[in-house]
Formats: sequence, structure tokens, C-alpha cells
Amino acid sequence: MSRSLARAAFVVVAVAAGVAVGCSDQGAVKSDAPRPAPSKAEPPPLVSSRANAAPALPPGHPAVDGSDSAASGLPSVPEGAGVGDDALVWTVPAGWIVEKPASPMRRAQYRVQGTAGDGECVVFYFGPGQGGDPTSNARRWAEQFTLADGSSAESTMKTSSIGVGALRVLTVEVAGTYKGGMTMTAAPAASKPGYRLLGAVAAGPDANWYFKLTGPDKTVSDQRGAFTSMVRSLKKGAS
Repeated sequence: MSRSLARAAFVVVAVAAGVAVGCSDQGAVKSDAPRPAPSKAEPPPLVSSRANAAPALPPGHPAVDGSDSAASGLPSVPEGAGVGDDALVWTVPAGWIVEKPASPMRRAQYRVQGTAGDGECVVFYFGPGQGGDPTSNARRWAEQFTLADGSSAESTMKTSSIGVGALRVLTVEVAGTYKGGMTMTAAPAASKPGYRLLGAVAAGPDANWYFKLTGPDKTVSDQRGAFTSMVRSLKKGAS
């Protein structure tokens, strides 16, 4: 009787063990079973694809709004500055073509014709306390030119301080490859070999006025007398 019970117990244990093994196998993941593909997170949208997003300018790039104030970083000319008794007036040379100033900081703008190509004369006025001193501007203008060896043309710059009535005027002359002045876009100005600049910085009643003639060497050289006459005609007066 005891042997029968023992055998019965053995059978029960064996069956139970088989059931346990079967259950554990059902819950296992076999090594050769196909694995689900890992989920991929959606990539962040490109800046240019965002609704109403404007292309970002490079760090430190000035605002592009087509004005001299944006390109130079100077504030706009205060309303009423440089007019009336605080203005300067001059005689426009014969043959110079009057153009509409491209910005409020340009008090006058002229196209200067020449057989070697046209030049441009611009009169800048930035308002009281703005624009810098005459010497600093002369050096800045000279740095816009390079010599044949690629060095700055500042070493060849010619300056002279003259009196025009009660006004003090610093005149500037420099030549070489012109790298251009202020631009309104991120693109660099195109280099222009064989260029010349005649400039003058006049101390007006409330701020400096800046006269800058640039163009092909021959054109500017031919207009030297005209530019000098214009500077010599400067006087205080209503504009």
C-alpha cells in the first residue's frame, strides 16, 4: 500500500514539473524570434519650415532695412538737426548731377560723370555727437583702400587742415583698390581697382559734415578742382 502511494506521489510530482516547464517556455522570448523594430522619434522641424519664421541673420549682423543707420549702427538723425542756422550750404559744381539721397543721413548725393566711368559724391550728416572726429574718419576712409601688395592705403593717405571762412575743414585723399563702404546686405562690397577718394570733414555749427567723392582714378582726379571749389564754398546758412 505504501509503494502504491509512493508511485502515485511520484507521478503527481512529475506531471506538475512538466506543467511548470511548459508554462515557463510559453512566457520566454526565443532568440530566433523576430524583434519589433524600435520606435523612431520624430525629428525636430527645420527652422525654415516653421510657420511664419524668417531666416535668422548671423550673430552680430546688423538689421537689413536699406538705411545707412542700420549699416553703420548709428541712430537716426534727430528731427530738426542740421537745418536752419545749424546747416551748411555750398555751391554745386557745374556738370554734377543731383540725385535723391538714398537715406536721411545723406544730405546730398551727386553723380559725377567721367570718361573713365562715373563717380559719386555724397554728403553725410549724422547729427550732434555722432559720426566721429575728422581724423578717425580720414583713417576709416583710407582703410577702405588697399595698395598693390594688399596692405592698407592709410600709409599713403594725404590730409590737410584748412580754414574756410570761420569753418575748420580736414581734407583727405587716398587711392588704390576700393573695397567699398557700407553695404545693406550680408554680401561684401565688390573690390574696385584703380579708384581714388577725395574727402572733407567740415565742423558744422552743431555736428560734423562729411563730403566723400569716390570713383575711377581719372574721373576723380579730373574733378579735383570742382571738389575743392565746392569745399571752399562752404558756409553756414539755411538749407
